[in-house]
Amino acid sequence: MSIPYLSFEKINTDVRSELTPAFEKIIDSKWYILGESVKSFEQSYALFNKTQYCIGVANGLDALILSLKVLKIGQGDEVIVPSNTYIATWLAVSSVGATPIPVEPRINTYNINPDLIEEKITPHTKAIMPVHLYGQACEMDALMRIAHKHCLYVIEDNAQSQGATYNGKLTGSFGNINATSYYPGKNLGAYGDGGAITTDDTDLDKRARMLRNYGSEKKYYNIEKGMNSRLDELQAALLSVKLKHLNLWNEERKRLAAIYDQELKGISDLILPVTAVNATHVYHIYSIRTSRRNELQEYLNSKEIGTLIHYPVPPHLQNAYYELGYNKGAFPNAELIAETCLSLPLYPGLQESDMHEIINNIKYFFKQ
Repeated sequence: MSIPYLSFEKINTDVRSELTPAFEKIIDSKWYILGESVKSFEQSYALFNKTQYCIGVANGLDALILSLKVLKIGQGDEVIVPSNTYIATWLAVSSVGATPIPVEPRINTYNINPDLIEEKITPHTKAIMPVHLYGQACEMDALMRIAHKHCLYVIEDNAQSQGATYNGKLTGSFGNINATSYYPGKNLGAYGDGGAITTDDTDLDKRARMLRNYGSEKKYYNIEKGMNSRLDELQAALLSVKLKHLNLWNEERKRLAAIYDQELKGISDLILPVTAVNATHVYHIYSIRTSRRNELQEYLNSKEIGTLIHYPVPPHLQNAYYELGYNKGAFPNAELIAETCLSLPLYPGLQESDMHEIINNIKYFFKQ
């Protein structure tokens, strides 16, 4: 029997009975954009994330772009980003005309290294954009101290870590304004695309709501050049159902990750995830590293065990960023992670028997 990298079967089973009436309610309402369901979800997610405000938008990339626009970051500005991240983080910065300034991750946690940030700050630096990668919270206390010292904004990219904490405070609640994604594969995933912005600042909340809706507060009256980026009523209603289950699903992810940790420890040439002191991890992705990554992936594939690589090419080596002039070797930690990482199946509903099949095959591979 094959083991997929990701399955929605249990999640869908958990919520199916609640989804149908939520869907029917939207159809019957005859109001499909920026209605009561979006408002209700925004209030619920803000409460979940312990922020004053949540602004639903079309997707996670738009959430990042709008966050930058809200802060009036643009041409000639610089934004500090991780060298090790999904390219959306960089694309958002480029989309507003600013320049991404990469900072290497810690090699053990894969998250941006606060010790390397200050050397990259210039008079053009306007913000730091930490990414809580794979589900683990960044070292936010240190990041916030740096930002405060240098009068910089913080924009959290919280697309992968809904529910994770640093020193007991939730990711997505530290920054001036923060972005998340409800892409279907996320810990809180929609049945389509979606995203949101979170903030405690009333003025930033007001500006984000205006910019997501054509720069308009009143229909047909446009204050600024905005975007059309709105979380729709249907996705908001379905997300409201799933949000009630998120903490339980995250706990299930942690339980499964602990099995991997216990059973795979001590294998030569296999590096397991490390969680930083004071951080928690909600395991959107369980990524191991090995110099034999490609061979291991091929072997597991031959056993019908699904895996993915997050991510095979770091942003600075993508063709999209050739103009920045970075060559191979510019960011060795990001490159090493890209060359050696492999994501194993981990999702609510993954059976322990399937996990042990995965684990036993990994052990057998390394014994050869």
